[in-house]
Amino acid sequence: MNNLVIREIHSEDLEYLHEFYRFVITHTFEREGIAHLKDDIEREIETKKKYLEDAILSNGKERYFLLAFGENQIIGSIEYGPVSPLIVKETNEEYQHLPEVGSLYVHPNYQKQGIGSKLLQGIFQVLKSKGIKEFCFDSGYKEAQQMWTNKFGNPNILLKDYWGEGEHHMIWRRQVDNVLK
Repeated sequence: MNNLVIREIHSEDLEYLHEFYRFVITHTFEREGIAHLKDDIEREIETKKKYLEDAILSNGKERYFLLAFGENQIIGSIEYGPVSPLIVKETNEEYQHLPEVGSLYVHPNYQKQGIGSKLLQGIFQVLKSKGIKEFCFDSGYKEAQQMWTNKFGNPNILLKDYWGEGEHHMIWRRQVDNVLK
């Protein structure tokens, strides 16, 4: 995409981000075959809203977002912040001091165009500029797990059947310098 702009979040982005997350999260659940989990969809959307609020109120210190814009609209997002309770619990607190990279979503009409990779590299550059050497991330979405495994190798932790039979959860831990291009 020629006119792609990646930048930090601004408070005036919030209304559009709420719409963006509702759309992409619902779409992701549909694509994963779990659209019937309406409460989980709403919980995920509310979590993103809380993360956005944390980012704005802390001016990026508590949680930091980058957004991708194309054709005058938000088409992607990524953030880093405190590690999730799931990761803390499942790593026996070993990862609790690491920042977690997450909320990587790209609008379905713009996927497979390298936007997610550009957002990842952008957040890795931010981590490096802040002196952060290591981070973690996780996924329970099958399609994302396949992409992350292709891009970053096997997960450090595989939680087999975590979400039900055949529904695994994966957790990765990586060095910033090893993934920054």
